[in-house]
Amino acid sequence: MFGLLKKQAEDFFTPAQKQQILDAIQIAEKNTSGEVRVFIESKCRFVNAMDRAAEIFFMLEMDNTEHHNATLVYVAIKDRQFAIFGDEGIYKKTGQQFWTAELRKLSDEFYNHHYAEGIAEVVKDIGEALSLHFPYEASTDKNELPDEIVFGK
Repeated sequence: MFGLLKKQAEDFFTPAQKQQILDAIQIAEKNTSGEVRVFIESKCRFVNAMDRAAEIFFMLEMDNTEHHNATLVYVAIKDRQFAIFGDEGIYKKTGQQFWTAELRKLSDEFYNHHYAEGIAEVVKDIGEALSLHFPYEASTDKNELPDEIVFGK
């Protein structure tokens, strides 16, 4: 874990791990009109990671999706904090129990040092929930947000 403290957020993952996360985002969005983004930074500016996730969610204008079905997976590497922030459309459909289970899964994976794998798995789970409640519609669907990992400082 000590090597973790010397790395910047963007350098924490290998190119293969970054691709694993990107692939998960694309898989998650393949069967849904929903959107998923991942934001990774070194340190969380707030005490509560959920507050920071909410700030980033609105900063990235993720609340502007047509069906309010965007989700942000937030990770602060050095502070070992994370949160998942879902817009009101998807949050109402899935309920708190879903998000609590996903946070638990992320925590378990991080505890075992499976950072990229944990993020990818949770992103895929979110995609499944999105596809259940907001299925892909070929005639109307558009990719409203970029499929990328956003790295902060």
